[in-house]
Amino acid sequence: MSQAKQDFLDKSKEFWNPGKTSDWQRFGVDLVIDRREGYYLWDMDGKRLIDCHLNGGTYSLGHRNPEVVAAVTEGMKHFDIGNHHFPSLMRTKVAEMLAACTPGDLKYTIYASGGGEAIDIALKTARHATQRKKIISIVRAYHGHTGLAVKTGDQRFSKIFLSEGSEEEFIQVPFNDLDAMEREVMKGDAACVIMETIPATYGFPMPQDGYLQAVRDMCTKTGALYIADEVQTGLGRCGDLWGIDTYGVIPDILVTGKGLSGGVYPIAATVVSEKYAGWLSEDGFAHMTTFGGAELGCIAAAKVLEICQRPEVKSMVEYISRHLGYGLRLIQANYPDFFVGVRQRATVMGLEFDHPEGAMYVMKALYDHGVWAIFSTLDPRILQFKPGLLCDRDMCDEILNRMDTAVGQARKELMGSRPKAGTLMKSDFLPTGQPQNQQSASAA
Repeated sequence: MSQAKQDFLDKSKEFWNPGKTSDWQRFGVDLVIDRREGYYLWDMDGKRLIDCHLNGGTYSLGHRNPEVVAAVTEGMKHFDIGNHHFPSLMRTKVAEMLAACTPGDLKYTIYASGGGEAIDIALKTARHATQRKKIISIVRAYHGHTGLAVKTGDQRFSKIFLSEGSEEEFIQVPFNDLDAMEREVMKGDAACVIMETIPATYGFPMPQDGYLQAVRDMCTKTGALYIADEVQTGLGRCGDLWGIDTYGVIPDILVTGKGLSGGVYPIAATVVSEKYAGWLSEDGFAHMTTFGGAELGCIAAAKVLEICQRPEVKSMVEYISRHLGYGLRLIQANYPDFFVGVRQRATVMGLEFDHPEGAMYVMKALYDHGVWAIFSTLDPRILQFKPGLLCDRDMCDEILNRMDTAVGQARKELMGSRPKAGTLMKSDFLPTGQPQNQQSASAA
């Protein structure tokens, strides 16, 4: 590590976030991001990384995507943040685009500056529409760190700030447990059920067949609203534009963020069915956010929505999903006692390791070999692996070869050496004749 970097990290501990800075160093990650382009990051000391974390999908279209940057640069000749109180050309344009591309009869868009705030808007909207307070979410959920959102998530993020939700108002049930969900929803007193379509921070466990639709049906029967948190699973990452579309489920409210910004200007959105958006007519000033729907952010969002709906992008996602999925399963076959599962829905992937902190070791080994992916905060056995939507085959092959080496290194560090089943060559990763498998290779 250069002295300049060490000095910078020391200042980060002094003036920014001592806990987070120290934790990354404890994990063996001394990354200070400098230059970034496409799916590459460069550390301030010059180390290059392929970004397979993408900040939760914020950079699904790559860092500094040229089309998004050009749109915002051109927009700055005329626009700025705008004024959240008044009608806006770009705000209305993006709202119209979202009404056209979201499922069912979702119509009204309410803007936020980030995903947590957009989740708060969704929860407040459900409470107003139903005149009920109870909110049902998933055990080990994550929906952000703002006032209501943090109460729906794991206590890992709420307890430290004395923000745990009361047992009367905030109920959590295990993911994929329909009996537990039914016991709560069918009481008929819930304002909503909120779920990430595939829970990201929990390590992307895949919904069992029929699970999401069954929850949707329970909500319909009892008048609870179904809120689809698509902040990480939307915008093409699951194959269709929205992850919920791939399961054939129509929500009452959909939340999008992260990638909607193109990684260039913060923006998030809550899209609501007209039936449940009554507060917008009753009192349009009831929720206000100075930077929500900033006009420059809307310019970025409009370009992102246009790119993500191109047929060639969908085709590329299908290809790289097959290619990477097949290659990962070849690597898994090399280390079956350690690398035990691939949870996959297109480019949404959670890699399972048979050790309580297995993904933390794999993360460090990948970092050493020039790939950045991150362990799941609420399940460190699982590596969140999120390749970009516009990756090409050469990059996929480079990722897979580095992954094979890193998994072997992590396994050896944790479990000792053993002979490998075989040595993988670049050509081995070509999925000739292999069907696309979007479900987990092991029980999710």
